[in-house]
Amino acid sequence: MHPLDNALELESAGDDSWRGRTLPEWANMVGPFGGITAATLLRAVELHPQRHGQPIALTVNYVAPIADGEFELVTRLVKTNRSNQHWIVELSQDGEVKTTATAVFGLRREGWSDTEIEWPQAQAPEDIEPSVPPFGVVWFDNFDMRFVDGGMPDPAGEPTESASSTTTLWVRNKPSRPMDFAALTAVSDIFYPRVFLRRGHFVPAGTVSISVYFHADDEQLAAQGDGFVLGTARAHRYSGGYFDQSARLFGRGGTLLATSHQFVYFKA
Repeated sequence: MHPLDNALELESAGDDSWRGRTLPEWANMVGPFGGITAATLLRAVELHPQRHGQPIALTVNYVAPIADGEFELVTRLVKTNRSNQHWIVELSQDGEVKTTATAVFGLRREGWSDTEIEWPQAQAPEDIEPSVPPFGVVWFDNFDMRFVDGGMPDPAGEPTESASSTTTLWVRNKPSRPMDFAALTAVSDIFYPRVFLRRGHFVPAGTVSISVYFHADDEQLAAQGDGFVLGTARAHRYSGGYFDQSARLFGRGGTLLATSHQFVYFKA
């Protein structure tokens, strides 16, 4: 089984409940990689027999660190409208809530469409060397990341501050795997905290809340196959020990697949 699908494997524990477990290959500095947690919450709704439509939006709030081992998921259908459906999801361990989420699924309709933001100019991923993470964070090994610009600071080098917080990179699952909504959710959290780039070194930081907005439908995602997607991220303001960063993910042909926005705690 692919490492992503292994992490997303859930066992039914009742009409609205699921059981899962963390895996060591998705470990972050504290708990599992936030992107895999978000993808798991989305998958719980996808598996629910009352779910209809495709993911439109997902907001995940990281309440407390998730410990290694088993966890429980509870999904609650709040409201089904004519065109969309609203869900609440909770992840808990030993009765303590560790993560909460809201998800919106919807039926997409044909109509006028346009994309205002531009696809970033970038070298082809085949012309860029795969990145080697500068520190021992295990989950990086599940992705093939190739930085166009804004690579991670070298922890062995002299800290060099940057006037820009922008990172652009190509990324795909490793080993290769076709893109779907769960994989797209995980990739939406692929970007390291922007404060690392601005300050030129690693500081304590962690995502508090992330929202992912899905612009692609099933057909557009299927067209991506198992190839690279192009992502770009930047921050907006650092204040009071928090900052926000936004990201955009494009298909190889320029289709905007998803956008995300997250709020991050930091200490520097």
